Amino acid sequence: MTIAISYPNAPDLTADDYIVIGLATCFVKEDGEVHQVEVIEPIPSAALEAVMKGIPTSYKFAWATNLGSVLDGDTLSAPTSFPESAQFADEFVPRLFAAARTYKRREITKSLIPLGTAYTEFNYSTERKRVLNAARVVTKEDNVKQHSHTHKVL
Repeated sequence: MTIAISYPNAPDLTADDYIVIGLATCFVKEDGEVHQVEVIEPIPSAALEAVMKGIPTSYKFAWATNLGSVLDGDTLSAPTSFPESAQFADEFVPRLFAAARTYKRREITKSLIPLGTAYTEFNYSTERKRVLNAARVVTKEDNVKQHSHTHKVL
């Protein structure tokens, strides 16, 4: 008989719940320069289905595991197949819980990557860079200029 350990912030989840963790290539902009970083992040079921169909993605590979192997109490641990230089994504734990719930809702997605295995056949591309700290500044020049007849009744 196994004892189901639940998480205080997610009582609907247990350590045995299925989750997919991906290694993504992202970029950080500092002092006008762009630097590449490797980020460990949870992949929700809908995103996994999309990238498995061959769309370009920044994920190098994904690992199917359970919550308990990634989050033990308050301690995060990356699977051994991930590089030591990789860092956990911002808001990792809430995103991990949210992604785990998507696999509970859509059980069929668990068959895409069997538990305990890695998937490396993604259409990996960094052509469209994922900049993590990008800030969108809206200026007056961004306004769309309308034609003079737009609001006239002709």
